[in-house]
Amino acid sequence: MIGEGKTRRDLPLFTHYPRLGVRLPYLCFGEYPTPVEKNDSLCAAVGVKNLYIKRDDMSANLYGGNKIRKLEFILAHARKRGVREVMTYGSAGSNHALATAVWARELGIRSISMLTPQNNAHYVRKNLLLGQQFGARMFSFRGKHAMRFGSLIQCARAFFQYGSLPQRVPRGGSSPLGTLGFVNAAFELKEQIDAGEMEEPELIYVTLGSMGTAVGLILGLKAAGLRSSVVPIRVVPEFIANERKAVRLFRRTNALLASLDPSFPVFALRECDLGIRHEFFGEGYAHFTQEGIEAKKLVERFAGIRLEGTYTAKTFAALISDAKRNRLRDRVVVYWNTCDAHDHSERLWEADYKKLPKAFHRYFENDVQVLDS
Repeated sequence: MIGEGKTRRDLPLFTHYPRLGVRLPYLCFGEYPTPVEKNDSLCAAVGVKNLYIKRDDMSANLYGGNKIRKLEFILAHARKRGVREVMTYGSAGSNHALATAVWARELGIRSISMLTPQNNAHYVRKNLLLGQQFGARMFSFRGKHAMRFGSLIQCARAFFQYGSLPQRVPRGGSSPLGTLGFVNAAFELKEQIDAGEMEEPELIYVTLGSMGTAVGLILGLKAAGLRSSVVPIRVVPEFIANERKAVRLFRRTNALLASLDPSFPVFALRECDLGIRHEFFGEGYAHFTQEGIEAKKLVERFAGIRLEGTYTAKTFAALISDAKRNRLRDRVVVYWNTCDAHDHSERLWEADYKKLPKAFHRYFENDVQVLDS
């Protein structure tokens, strides 16, 4: 059930800063805390004695992954405002656009997905069909300029139809409001450490896409008093994810928290502090890498956990690379798994791609990339 009762009171961020709980709209979509797991077979295979996986892939039964932590704040704000539609952005296979459609529908809010082309993969097909199943209105655009024009058209339509504009949700939900989801996640991790579920990690490997996950964790770890360092692995073009934008998002999120509760500290973060890893991006966004596919197979074999080639497999490949260089053997390491773990095949049994807008048919009629075959 989506609600605000017991779960709102127990939210770790609100427990430490009760004034935030009074002033911030919040709806719980997930089942928290997500587990932290240590698999001895995987530890041995990777060569890291103390490797834990933070299972955000199990964050919710309907649709999980990291996106819902952000949407719990964003869509609560939309519902409080009485918004009828939300409009978000991404590539054709966007996990975020799908998550927005899923959870907006649970609230009775319509969802619009503004999507641009990407390299083909099986998960693109799945996400497009699931978006259709969950009632998303999906539009395809060749580039950002066409998307901006399309956004204006959708805003005009909504205004004439409802007398109001759709609430815009940025790519990945990585606004300061959405980033609060991972500030809270850091406090959640602190509670698990305090409960003896794991040791305090030295390093937390996490995918860097729209940056809200990594930036929220960095801010939350500081606020929770943890010494852990986040290792952000960039999987999108550098003009989207870079040090300058990350620092800006960090400062804006910190300022939002301090404005709502003056007892929340203001922290410093410099671009040189981030340590963004750029070398695992590969040939481009959604272009799978051989190292990523090998990492995916290894995790599935030894831990039974599903990764995917665009985001999470590249991040685990970075962890494996560092382990091979003997950088991690005796350190406590967390891999934060951000993809949705569920199969969803039953929902897609009778799905027909030809009911999608014609611009998306090519993802079903053309081959997927070689490494995804």
